[in-house]
Amino acid sequence: MREVFGDSSRGGEWAAVRLLVDGDRIVEADGPGLERDVAGLTLLEASSVGGETLVVDALANAIGPVFRAAPEPGRGAVAMSGGVDSAVALLRSLPNAVGVTLRLWLDPDGPDSERACCSPESVIAARETCHRLGVPHVTLDLREEFRRAVVAPFVRGYARGETPNPCTRCNGGFRFAELLAFARRAGAERLATGHYARIVERDGRLLLARGVDATKDQSYMLAALEPRHLARVSFPLGEQDKEVTRAEAEHAGLAAARRPESQEACFLAGDDYRAFLGRHGLEPQEGAIVGEDGRELGRHDGFWRFTPGQRRGLGLAAPEPLYVLGTRPSANAVVVGPRESLARTHVEARGRLYAEVGRVEAKLRYRSPAMPALVEPTSHGFRLELDEPAYGVAAGQTAVLYDEDAVVGCGTITSAA
Repeated sequence: MREVFGDSSRGGEWAAVRLLVDGDRIVEADGPGLERDVAGLTLLEASSVGGETLVVDALANAIGPVFRAAPEPGRGAVAMSGGVDSAVALLRSLPNAVGVTLRLWLDPDGPDSERACCSPESVIAARETCHRLGVPHVTLDLREEFRRAVVAPFVRGYARGETPNPCTRCNGGFRFAELLAFARRAGAERLATGHYARIVERDGRLLLARGVDATKDQSYMLAALEPRHLARVSFPLGEQDKEVTRAEAEHAGLAAARRPESQEACFLAGDDYRAFLGRHGLEPQEGAIVGEDGRELGRHDGFWRFTPGQRRGLGLAAPEPLYVLGTRPSANAVVVGPRESLARTHVEARGRLYAEVGRVEAKLRYRSPAMPALVEPTSHGFRLELDEPAYGVAAGQTAVLYDEDAVVGCGTITSAA
């Protein structure tokens, strides 16, 4: 027998729910404002109960840490963000589904937290979508875990002079680990998400692959997801484009059909990453901007504000365009030079190959095109020899390798030459 407590506050109002739980069943409940008494219900059943928004939120906060359900054939867990993509993934998973939303840490000083996929508003929107369709919904409060696993390494990476990509660490690593663990606790056979990606079979094994809609493809962000997990995962939207998804949600009468896109790097809460870093440990400090020969060309207020390939914001008058080539954290220096000095053809990455391949298409930044390359494994990852030079390659960014549409490798760039 275990007593659990959940509360929630909003706009100066507060609500609380107390439960006495035995295994997966509630034996006693104190939750005024719920549409029905949850005493005698299983945790799964109670996760479908509605009522006053604040009280339902408190109930969810009480249930989340202790949630479990007996396994049931055909049950699927669906990751819910509050947006249209996850809403349609849920539609495709009916009738035997349970929704789950991760509440993650957001910078409280950010200017726009409401658009984040893990904000309190998004959690409520996800729950309302589930309840409208008669589906249980569970909230997992992972704010501190997320801060340790994703946000802190992001800050440390910039302090080392890297340009980390927190979204690949979150989506393919932290987020899926938590979601798959939840699916097991929920007695679900599979986990569905609203990502635009596919799963293909190559040489008898499953691999992640690009989604059909090239403008929405999210395979890069998911590339760190281990292939061994793919047998338990599905991407219902991978074979369609965004317009079809919105039309499907509109047809079903879901409010999520009109919800705007969530923002990248959600924990920034709509802020610029430089302002965020300045609030979280990387204080402005004046230093030198130097040329390749070491000659000082100007001044800056923090090396961590600059990334390889950057041209704007240097404040330099020069006869030719200058680009950031790299930084020297120990000297608080930024090194600049002409574009040709950015050229890199040799890239080392820490990670792994998912298949035996010799040639790949290597994507070295989220918004950069994939480039043909030779690849060979190393003791800690892989090295690439690019057919043509890449410009703006940055340590800390994610290198994702493709063989046609299949993801065959993923790693964090450690060096480039």
